[in-house]
Amino acid sequence: MVSEKKGVRPAGRSARVRTPAFVKNERGVRNWKEARGWLEWRGIEDIECITPDQAGVARGKMMPTKKFTSNTSLALPSAVFMATISGRYPEDGNGFAYPEDDGDLKLVPDLSTLSVVPWEDDPTAQVICDLVHQDGRGVEFAPRNVLKKVVAAYGALGYRPVVAPEIEFYLVRKNPDPDYPLTPPVGRSGRPIGGGQGYSIAGVNEFDELIDDIYHFCEGQGLEIDTLIHEEGAGQLEINLRHGDPVALADQVFMFKRTIREAALKHDTYATFMAKPIQGQPGSAMHIHQSVVGIRTGDNIFTAEDGSESDAFRHFIGGMQRHVPSALVMFAPYVNSYRRLTQGASAPVNTKWGYDNRTTAFRVPRSEPAGRRIENRIPSSDANPYLALAASLACGLIGMQRKELPDQPVGIAANEDEIELPRGLLEAVELFEQDAALTELLGQSFTSTYAAIKRTEFETFMEVISPWEREFLLLNV
Repeated sequence: MVSEKKGVRPAGRSARVRTPAFVKNERGVRNWKEARGWLEWRGIEDIECITPDQAGVARGKMMPTKKFTSNTSLALPSAVFMATISGRYPEDGNGFAYPEDDGDLKLVPDLSTLSVVPWEDDPTAQVICDLVHQDGRGVEFAPRNVLKKVVAAYGALGYRPVVAPEIEFYLVRKNPDPDYPLTPPVGRSGRPIGGGQGYSIAGVNEFDELIDDIYHFCEGQGLEIDTLIHEEGAGQLEINLRHGDPVALADQVFMFKRTIREAALKHDTYATFMAKPIQGQPGSAMHIHQSVVGIRTGDNIFTAEDGSESDAFRHFIGGMQRHVPSALVMFAPYVNSYRRLTQGASAPVNTKWGYDNRTTAFRVPRSEPAGRRIENRIPSSDANPYLALAASLACGLIGMQRKELPDQPVGIAANEDEIELPRGLLEAVELFEQDAALTELLGQSFTSTYAAIKRTEFETFMEVISPWEREFLLLNV
C-alpha cells in the first residue's frame, strides 16, 4: 500500500518488519479456570473490562482481579452506546427512540482476548467484552455484535470472510489548545519532520525509540504487525496486519489504536487517527483487503477451479460498487472524514475498480489465484474498525446474494472525474437510511441509532465557528 498522495508504488519498498512471539488468538485462554491460572501466573492485580462504543472508543470498568474472577456481574448504562463523540445524546426521531429507563447492558468477557496492558506500571490486564441484554441476547446496535452478525450471515451460506486491514496515522506535536493547527513532530535529528518520506527508512528511524515501544507493547499483548512503513505525510506512519478472521482483526485494530496512542504519549507526542489532521498533507486511510473462503473446503471462492475469476468475485465487486456509497457513513464517520474525500486529495472518490489501480475505490492486487482478493480503499482511519469491516463485508455479501454485476475494470487514473460519493455527513446519513438491503443485514436497531448519533454530531459541529469564517467573512460581508 502507498500514500494516497502519490497513487503509485515506489520501486523499492522500505518497511520495518517484525513478528511478535505469539498471536492473540493462539494464547489458549478458553474458560474461567484457564483465565484464573493465566492471571495468577502473571501476578495481575487489576483488570480493564472494555468494549468499543459507536466511535470505537474503549468503554468499560476496571476492577481488582479477585472481583473479576468471582463471576461478578459487569454492566454499563445503555446510554453510553448512544452518545456522540462529544458526549451528547440524540433526540428521538427518524426511527430512533432513546430508552426511557436507560437500563443496564451486561458486559460478557471474551476470554480469548485476555492480554496484559504493558504500559501500566502495576500488573494490569485487559479483556474485550461483548454487550448483551439482561436476558443474554446480543445488543443489536453494539459494534462488535454488528460485525458478528455479518460474519454469521456468511457462515449461514457456508462461507468465511478473511480480511487484512492497513491503518495509517500521524504523529504530531503535543497540542493542548484545539484552536491551533496540528504540526509535525521533531524526530531524533532535532528537526521537524517534512513530507515526501514515503517508504523512507530514515523517516522511520526518526522515531526509533517510539516505534520500539510500539513493538514491545504489541508483543506484550500478542498483537501481530506484518509491516510498518513511513508514509508520504509529515510524520505519517502505516501499520499492516496479517490476514485473518474479521472479528479478531477488528479486535487487533481496536487495541492497536490504544497501544499507539499510549506509546506516543510516553514520548511526549500525540498519535492521531483523524482522517485529515493537517492541512496540505495526505489523509489517513484504513484500507481493507477482503477475500472469502468456503468453510468446508478452505478454498478461495473468488477463484474458479481453472484459476480464473469466479462469479462470486464479480458479484462481490458489484455489491461494493452498488452499496458502498450507502455505507459511506460507516467508512467516513465524521465531518473531518470528508476533507480527505475531495478531488485533489488523492483518496479514491469514485466507485470504480481495477487491477492494481490505486486510483480506484476497489483495487484487485496482483496475486496468485489462491490469494485473489479485493481491497476497499475508501475507509478512513478514523472509522470504527468493527463497523468499517462490517459495512465492507456486508456490501460484498449483498452483491453475491443479489448477483450484482460490476462495471468494466478501469486501467487509467480514475480520480479525475466527478466525485461519486456523498460529499458530506448528512448526505451520507440519508443515503445510509435509504438502503433497505444494508438495513436488513446490519439491523434496524443499529441503523437508526447510528444515524441519530451522526445527525447530532453534525449539529454539534455547526455550533463551532471556524478560522475560515473569521478570515473571509468577518470584514468582507
